[in-house]
Amino acid sequence: MSSPSHSTTNPLLASRSTANPPRGGDAARRAFTLLEIMIALAILGLLVGLAISNIGGIFGTSQKEIAGIFVNSSLTTALNTYRIHLSDFPTTAEGLQALAVAPSGKGDRWRGPYVTENKWPPTDPWNEPYQYRFPGTRNKNSYDLWSKGPDKQDGTADDIGNWATATETPK
Repeated sequence: MSSPSHSTTNPLLASRSTANPPRGGDAARRAFTLLEIMIALAILGLLVGLAISNIGGIFGTSQKEIAGIFVNSSLTTALNTYRIHLSDFPTTAEGLQALAVAPSGKGDRWRGPYVTENKWPPTDPWNEPYQYRFPGTRNKNSYDLWSKGPDKQDGTADDIGNWATATETPK
């Protein structure tokens, strides 16, 4: 019997060429451990928790902005067109409803509806009706239009109106 030659290759080592990826135990060394997966999930959970806790602030700000746009811009054209046709803004008693339905006694001059919204009268982001007053107490020569704000209470600091100073409240 001849002794093994040094030039022959070991069949176990021959299967480990660079062309073939390692199998078996080596694959386990390259995979993520349970601890690494748990740490990644914990970090992901913290990030999701932070994002959820900040959503209230993000949406709260946008709701105030929406109410501000509505009272300062959205109804301006409708109210001014009504004023052109009827020589004045709707009275407090007629309210914003006068933009959708002709007030009694004014049907001959009323050329509306001046609004096309499906939901009328409009409600603010907190599902409260917008408040309207003419003549205004804040805008003496015009109308006051405002939202009661997030607290849904009229005359508080968070009211959002079409008057110049945001800290003033309607009386």
